[in-house]
Amino acid sequence: MELRHLVTFTTVAEEGSFTKAADRLRVVQSAVSATVRNLERELGVTLFERTTHRVELTCAGRVLLPEARRTLAAADGLREVVDQLRGGLRGTVRLGVMLAQRAPAVNVAQLLADFRDEYPDVKVELQVGPSQQHAADLRSGRLDLAYLALPRRDAGGLHLTPIDTQVMQLCCAPDHRFAGRSEVELCELTDETFADGPESWGSRIATDRAFAALGLERVVRYEVADVGSLVDLVRYRLAVAITPPLVLEPGAKVRLIPIRQHAPIFQVSLAASADRQLGAPARALLATAQRRAHLSAGLSTRS
Repeated sequence: MELRHLVTFTTVAEEGSFTKAADRLRVVQSAVSATVRNLERELGVTLFERTTHRVELTCAGRVLLPEARRTLAAADGLREVVDQLRGGLRGTVRLGVMLAQRAPAVNVAQLLADFRDEYPDVKVELQVGPSQQHAADLRSGRLDLAYLALPRRDAGGLHLTPIDTQVMQLCCAPDHRFAGRSEVELCELTDETFADGPESWGSRIATDRAFAALGLERVVRYEVADVGSLVDLVRYRLAVAITPPLVLEPGAKVRLIPIRQHAPIFQVSLAASADRQLGAPARALLATAQRRAHLSAGLSTRS
């Protein structure tokens, strides 16, 4: 048995597909199938139930999977020790970032620049997407770390390191009927037309649940996947929105009105799988992100 057999086995298990596993491993599907068959032959058990639509672990496969992951983690640990003895940390970290991620504590470009200066031999691969997709990719092993904005009850199987918290506010046009108000209540907004992100966005989840907790309904007529379009819809009086204040660009021609009670909370965390031990490169990136967040928090407090 070779480590590559276990890598192929765990990848097929995580992807639930030989085709997707081949894409992830950057090999042809026939090579993946042959490697799994060789492993099954060597172990004398069937590891996967194959159907036309899905590949699922057998009982033997479910028993083997955690052991395979522990073996691969141990091998990675040995490589990390050797790399450090050779004079530096090496490897790859797969990092998920959100589509609309703008705040000093979650400045990804600044994080990557800081990390590159300290660990020039570690490669960081970025994957942009919504919070719910990142959570699924962390659980399956397709990502090592990810910024996401999910409530803890939606983050089963994940370890969350809080990075940034914002109280969301009403965003409206400068001549909207609420534009001159110092604050509003959620119950006053039920007759408004809303623009918001897709249902998989953390900000959308927080807002939907804030309304639902009060037994209120709202109409989301415009669903867009970028903050610029959201702001345009608000600015031209087509809708209002509820947003984290720091996602807006400076000079955006809209008004932000605080919500007096029951305002949705937008909390960004750096998440990792709770079932897998992070490798040294991912641990180093997490530590750098925490330092960057603490530094940003200190600067905000002094200002």
